[in-house]
Amino acid sequence: MTRCSVLDLAPITQGGTAADALRNSLDFARHAERLGFHRYWLAEHHNMPGIASAATAVVIAHVAAGTKTIRVGAGGIMLPNHAPLVVAEQFGTLESLFPGRIDLGLGRAPGTDPVTAHALRRTLASDPDAFPQDVVELMDYFAGHSDHVRAVPGSGLRVPIYILGSSTFGAQVAAALGLPFAFASHFAAQMLLPAIRIYRDQVRPSPTLAHPYLMLGINVVAADSEEQARLLATSGRESFASLRRGVPIPLPPPNKAFDKDVVPFGTIPLEEMPLVAFVGTKDTIADGMSKFIAQTQADELIATSHIYDHAARVRSLEILAEARAAYC
Repeated sequence: MTRCSVLDLAPITQGGTAADALRNSLDFARHAERLGFHRYWLAEHHNMPGIASAATAVVIAHVAAGTKTIRVGAGGIMLPNHAPLVVAEQFGTLESLFPGRIDLGLGRAPGTDPVTAHALRRTLASDPDAFPQDVVELMDYFAGHSDHVRAVPGSGLRVPIYILGSSTFGAQVAAALGLPFAFASHFAAQMLLPAIRIYRDQVRPSPTLAHPYLMLGINVVAADSEEQARLLATSGRESFASLRRGVPIPLPPPNKAFDKDVVPFGTIPLEEMPLVAFVGTKDTIADGMSKFIAQTQADELIATSHIYDHAARVRSLEILAEARAAYC
């Protein structure tokens, strides 16, 4: 059975505030828990006026404290922005507070623009190409292998680590280290199939991973009618288009002008898709997800929903839960 989880970017909407977004994230996580989703991840982005989860570990604590059973974690922490010891201490603290519920996804990208990346890293001797070595250093802190520096909290705790990627590089790192791999097909689908092949062909069994484990990101906008879903999806389309132009914005309300950009899943080959998205009613979502799982053999799907109205986003999550029951 393919698991289904939630990726939350803590969207700040036009006319809204970061405080609104963080309150909505907790409410959304509680609905995800009620509906039986496996995990709830938050992502690290900086200098983004539409994303409130920059202090990712803090937001994870906020969500974990307000829920009871769902796994909560980072999808992900952009490791070049941080000293590995700091990440080990932060997630060791989270695991100590919420034992058995914390995940740590690690990415190599900065999660922002070059100027902001420099502002984040100027006190670090950090090289993004040293990402594999930084991951190993972080794993050593959890394992307690350092003779001179201990992560307290962190040392001796089992915090599951996932490698995130939007290219074949992440697949190679996850395979070499014997870790689960989460691919960002929700925004970089064109490299998905090569990355899957590399990961599955090269992955090495490890003490924490006996078999390959593949998680894939998807965009989902579900509603009670196809027309309503297409309209809701225009918010994310407009936001993404603005980001591509180098002008990130708060999540805008639906805009019919972007309706033409909503392309049904399956109308073009997967290897040519810029991103993976399912937009429509329960039957449309279930059919698309079933075909996607058949093509990729994913162990888990993690869905993000760029929807302006919070009530509509909750309704989309409810329909996704119904669709998940259909394909499972």
